[in-house]
Amino acid sequence: MNLELFLATKTGTPIIGQIASVMGWIMDGIYKMLDGLFGIQNIGLCIIIFSILIFAFMTPLQIKQQKFSKLSAIMQPEIQKIQKKYQGKKDQASMMKMNEETQAVYQKYGVSPTGSCVQLAIQMPILFALYQVIYRIPAYVGSVKNIFTGVVDNLLAVNGYTDILQQFIKDHSMTRVRLVMDSAGNATSNSIVDFLYALSPSQWKELAKMDQFSGFSDAITKASGNISKMQGFCGLNIADQPLYYIMEFFKNHGSLLLAIVALLIPVLAWATQMLNLKLMPQAATQPADGNDQASAMANSMKTMNMVMPLMSAFFCFTFPVGLGIYWIASAVVRSAQQFAINRHLDKMNIDDLVNENMKKIEAKRAKEGLPPQKITNQAHQSAKNINKPVINKGNSGNNGASDRTQKVDTAYEKARSAKPGSITAKANLVRDFDERNKKK
Repeated sequence: MNLELFLATKTGTPIIGQIASVMGWIMDGIYKMLDGLFGIQNIGLCIIIFSILIFAFMTPLQIKQQKFSKLSAIMQPEIQKIQKKYQGKKDQASMMKMNEETQAVYQKYGVSPTGSCVQLAIQMPILFALYQVIYRIPAYVGSVKNIFTGVVDNLLAVNGYTDILQQFIKDHSMTRVRLVMDSAGNATSNSIVDFLYALSPSQWKELAKMDQFSGFSDAITKASGNISKMQGFCGLNIADQPLYYIMEFFKNHGSLLLAIVALLIPVLAWATQMLNLKLMPQAATQPADGNDQASAMANSMKTMNMVMPLMSAFFCFTFPVGLGIYWIASAVVRSAQQFAINRHLDKMNIDDLVNENMKKIEAKRAKEGLPPQKITNQAHQSAKNINKPVINKGNSGNNGASDRTQKVDTAYEKARSAKPGSITAKANLVRDFDERNKKK
């Protein structure tokens, strides 16, 4: 596998690049804090702490998304009934009616069909940027890149350095590294940083022994010692591949302990991601309703949940150890996060969750100067033909309204006695004016 590293070159992707730069400052700050307070210079530990901080920061977004998923799982049987009811009907009237009844279900639960899209739209750039920082550490963590500055300057001063380094890469089968050339055909300083960051301890020794670099072999040895200390994690070098340590054991009688530790990287990557998937809430399904499309989607999701962790384990064999540490750390953090969110949501009453959504909708309308609208009653009227609602199990009140509808009605009555001069009071004046005009 020919994997190209552009570790010292920042991504130019809009938004992701800017977020990655901010994350790089954070990770550099973590490194400097550990070094200044505890004298610890370790990139692996920085990756773990960094992952915890970023995913903790995203907890509110995760809670919002999981609330939507919880309601979506409950709504799904009702939506499936609507889809089954209009199955095979392609005329415009039927399609409009199906969309109206589907929208009524979403209104009844106080959510939007695109409820989770906003959270995902925010999270995805953050996750992509996080991956960029971990994969291109020297590009974003100045404390790491500075280790190589002296050696890079000396290498650039050597006549024919590009050809020398390319031959070194070829002789040592460094398939993960490619030198990037400038307009004059010489390797750029950033690509030399990539080259140095990817060197194993034995390769650093080979580099220092080369006659072409004898004039600054001490600088190479010093940089090697500094980066080895920074890259060491549980006996492994985070720039190496787990497969390297395993092959070293079988081919060159290397360390069995290191081979076992290296093997644990892909194994733990698989196990932690499986745990994370098990903790994720699963959508409710109705296998008896004859919905082939829903059944196919469920089978597809099940297959993906099995394949993705296996793919992560496979990639961890050939990707740098540092990337495997990130995958494991992030999966553990997400699992702990998901466990806490699940406990929080399990204690939350569905009616309370729906009422909370309604309050947010009305607060938003009031802020915009719009009068309250009884969309819940309208939604229940539009959804009459759905045979077996999931949530409406409470005792019926006047005109068949549910307990939740009565609570919303009470909220509307309270809105009528809003404090004079408030936005809600102004909205009430607009509503009353409209009602008087209707009576006329």
